[in-house]
Amino acid sequence: MLGHSHALSGLAAGAATLPWAPVEGTVAQVAWVAAVGGFAMLPDLDHTGSTVSDMWGPVTDVPSGAIGRLAGGHRWGTHDAVLAPLAFGALALAAANLFWASLVVMALGIGLALRALHFVIPGRAENTVVGNLLLSFGGAWLLLAHSPQPTWLPYAVGLGVLTHIAGDLITRQGVPLPVLWLAKRRRLALTPMRTGTTLEKAVLAPLFLGVAVWFVYANTGVRETVDPYLTDLLSLG
Repeated sequence: MLGHSHALSGLAAGAATLPWAPVEGTVAQVAWVAAVGGFAMLPDLDHTGSTVSDMWGPVTDVPSGAIGRLAGGHRWGTHDAVLAPLAFGALALAAANLFWASLVVMALGIGLALRALHFVIPGRAENTVVGNLLLSFGGAWLLLAHSPQPTWLPYAVGLGVLTHIAGDLITRQGVPLPVLWLAKRRRLALTPMRTGTTLEKAVLAPLFLGVAVWFVYANTGVRETVDPYLTDLLSLG
């Protein structure tokens, strides 16, 4: 799937799981949804030269090359529905209890979301290395400085990674059979849909956006703020 489809599906998954997410307060809820949306791009770090690996220049491109080799190439290890969430989640777990480490992880998630959703953001700052660094670290600082220590980061990473894998599962290239591919490389694909088709752009991406908006409305304080205005509008009719 395209980057923005992954990010939108991640935002939808983050918003939909808010009732069970280990977060409290509006700021932490925003951080959870943003993190899951960004981390839904994380598995593509296995591909050097991708939008994800180019995000922070050598800071992301060098690890991307190493991750790709360790994972066995694009759409293998980092797209394993068992190993990938455990591996990425373990890295996040190591950072979750330290402010500066969690700041870097959170900034990575925000930066990935910004790169993926650049088409709805005015300007091009989020597509430049310096601009993305400033926006992502600034956003991460604001969120973490006004909410409890994000011990939930491993869960957000795991959910984002699984959402990405589920998205690629419905494309023609598919994803590896969990763990079993280590013995014999085989993939699983549920549909013959190609990445970037009209179906994805005109149906799936808007659907993910709509689901994300609905669950943000349903699962946060947005409903209490918006409902009075909706009532007034409806009364005019």
